[in-house]
Amino acid sequence: MRVDLFDFELPEERIALRPAVPREAARLLHVGEAGRLADHRIRDLPALLAPGDMLVFNDTKVIPARLSGTRKRTGVTTGDGVARIEATLHMRVAPGQWRAFLRPAKRVKVGDRIIFAANGDETPQALSLTAMVEDRGEGGEALLHFDLEGPSLDAAIATVGHIPLPPYIASKRAEDEADRRDYQTIFARESGAVAAPTAGLHFTPALLEALRSAGVDVAFLTLHVGAGTFLPVKADDTDAHRMHSEIGHIDATTADRLNAARQNGGRIVAVGTTSLRLLESAAEEDGKIRPFAGATDIFITPGYRFKAVDRLLTNFHLPRSTLFMLVSAFAGLDAMRAAYAHAIDTGYRFYSYGDACLLDRAEP
Repeated sequence: MRVDLFDFELPEERIALRPAVPREAARLLHVGEAGRLADHRIRDLPALLAPGDMLVFNDTKVIPARLSGTRKRTGVTTGDGVARIEATLHMRVAPGQWRAFLRPAKRVKVGDRIIFAANGDETPQALSLTAMVEDRGEGGEALLHFDLEGPSLDAAIATVGHIPLPPYIASKRAEDEADRRDYQTIFARESGAVAAPTAGLHFTPALLEALRSAGVDVAFLTLHVGAGTFLPVKADDTDAHRMHSEIGHIDATTADRLNAARQNGGRIVAVGTTSLRLLESAAEEDGKIRPFAGATDIFITPGYRFKAVDRLLTNFHLPRSTLFMLVSAFAGLDAMRAAYAHAIDTGYRFYSYGDACLLDRAEP
């Protein structure tokens, strides 16, 4: 499909720079059968779901994956051997290796060392972390081999790194202490994401209790969201776009619970596009969900036949993005274009810290 079919104009003032307080006060647009629209709040979810429904959350935990450092080129003693480099980690491939997006990537070659320090402090007593550039890829991607591995590397990244706020927020304000709390779901427990599963940011203990009291069950899976989720689609046609991979898992107990819920007439409600992508990756053609462990690069566009997910709770996404393509596949392109136009006209807040929509799956 043509990528320009998924384009729309979004006024700058519709981009949320802070989350709603309290979280469940965020607005919720229900896109129902035949694209019917209804305005609600997140706190209304218990009334919009039914006993026996199963909400599926992504319990990945965001790590401070944005690192600032200095490139040191071996054998070069002039000023050309030093350059400032920013790295955004996006996928761990070994205990001491991460794939990362580098900026400016053109200044980095295989064999270069990059020294990352907390707050740019490169004095001898400052904590620092060193990585060797082992490989280069497309779009500024590189394979970094660190001088630490495992828990020691995790601890160093936590000290040296910064919360990787999405570009549309980071370009407007600096990261602060509030983001370390706000850009994390209340059930985050599996470290490894470099972007939050933002639909889950709306939930509080009180809302979860209200949902359980209404007979709605919850389940958890893990998909470590990568920085590739923010990459623009540069191709003119969706067939030419290469989707990024992300690592995730669904255990056997969770798969059994999800299958039992559907067999008993409940609906599987994915909280976020990351939960949906992993559920669909783990589902067989008959809709049965199997345990899953590994990478997925599933790319969902209109025409995809959904196997496992009945409803989707998700935030409002960027124009021309793979995520807007996914929701258009789920609820219908015309319905989503109308829903987004309504959201823009009536003041909904967009993107990671913004409002949400509850989508009913359109029948093919």
